Amino acid sequence: MTSRRSPSRRARVAATTLALLAATGGSLVGTAPGAAAAPPGTKDVTAVLFEWKFSSVARECTDRLGPDGYGYVQVSPPQEHVQGGQWWTSYQPVSYRIAGRLGDRAAFEDMVDTCHAAGVKVVVDTVINHMAAGDGTGTGGTPYTKYGYPGIYTRPDLDNCTTTIGDYRDRRDVQECELVGLADLDTGEDRVRGRIAAYMNDLLSLGADGFRVDAAKHMAAADLKDIKSRLSAPNAYWKQEAIFGAGEAVSPDEYLGTGDVQEFRYARDLKRVFTAEKLAYLKNYGEGWAYLPAGRSAVFVANHDTERGGDTLTYKDGASHTLAHVFMLAWPYGAPDVHSGYEFTDRDAGPPGGGRVNACYRDGWKCQHAWPEVRSMVELRNTAHGAPVTNWWDNGNDAVAFGRGTKAYVVLNHEGTALNRTFQTSLPAGGYCDVQSGRAVTVGGDGRFTASVASGTALALHTGARRSAGCAG
Repeated sequence: MTSRRSPSRRARVAATTLALLAATGGSLVGTAPGAAAAPPGTKDVTAVLFEWKFSSVARECTDRLGPDGYGYVQVSPPQEHVQGGQWWTSYQPVSYRIAGRLGDRAAFEDMVDTCHAAGVKVVVDTVINHMAAGDGTGTGGTPYTKYGYPGIYTRPDLDNCTTTIGDYRDRRDVQECELVGLADLDTGEDRVRGRIAAYMNDLLSLGADGFRVDAAKHMAAADLKDIKSRLSAPNAYWKQEAIFGAGEAVSPDEYLGTGDVQEFRYARDLKRVFTAEKLAYLKNYGEGWAYLPAGRSAVFVANHDTERGGDTLTYKDGASHTLAHVFMLAWPYGAPDVHSGYEFTDRDAGPPGGGRVNACYRDGWKCQHAWPEVRSMVELRNTAHGAPVTNWWDNGNDAVAFGRGTKAYVVLNHEGTALNRTFQTSLPAGGYCDVQSGRAVTVGGDGRFTASVASGTALALHTGARRSAGCAG
């Protein structure tokens, strides 16, 4: 469980942060961190509660994320943003006050404390590449114009290019022009770097444990390295959105010097394999497919952008989507994110109830992180941490099975009919509970067991779920 700082000390740290920000024009300098930023310990799974209010996140940390073994929860951007019901308004900052639709500063701090008490660390989706487009008044009452954000940035703080990015083969275009017309910050400027670091240090002072850096590809790697060097917590987790594109000028591996990088190829290729190819191809998935190093990658089946763009699997893909999560959580590549969002037909639609989640599976909330097939795999992953892949088997098509050393064994059947066979494992002999179905399974002294796995389902055994009274059969 993460230790909790007292409210009085938390308040003093926050006050000091804000005072330094005012005194230095936004430049807060801390100990320069190293590049290592992988989630520490055995709990590396993040539940991404997309557009959930902080009060709802807090309750979920206590009720489910902590008990289910999630190491992290990722919350949507907390800063003041443009008004509007669409989800993407959260990604158009107006100021760095915590005053968005998901909750105020007190709600954010309470959420962090509650999640820490449940043993769950907090990652903040952080928008630092750009500011909002247009003119108006933000969700916290701050007036703004494009290129004018009172008390933070004026026109000299923005890049000179005011056209929308048009050529991803041109580095300058990608990193100095405007992403979908949003005002692009000149992160090469010391003052801008200081302002950004001050915002991130403020979040750290409230107990945040790390950051997902939105649109990292649109900032020079050297700029991000400088910003990170100013953080007050050198070991804060740091993962960066840097999307791979063949032939593009900016490559994701440029960002490995500051932390983890989201490996978008992982999710895109999973969709292709699960919808048009063979699961047997997954035998060397990860670095064998020329992806980023396993220990430096953040992976997912879908995220908020890709599920709307259709380039990855989504909840609308049924068993393929579920089995892809089972595979991701069982397979030892990268640190997994489980995207948990809401139903949509309009890709711009914002969260039901403004982000308030009264209960899972109501009001359109999908709660993918809580699906039995998904959450049961979090404990398996924690149990199997560090164990290699062993005993790979496939039928040359859409049924595969593999072990994780002496700790776990998983079968995925994506065929159109049931899979009936005897499987060879390296598990200790004895009784196990299949965490996918709840059925009892007996592993013999030779490491073998016989089972029937229905079409579109999986079987998962691990040493943390030995047969008990709660296991059928």
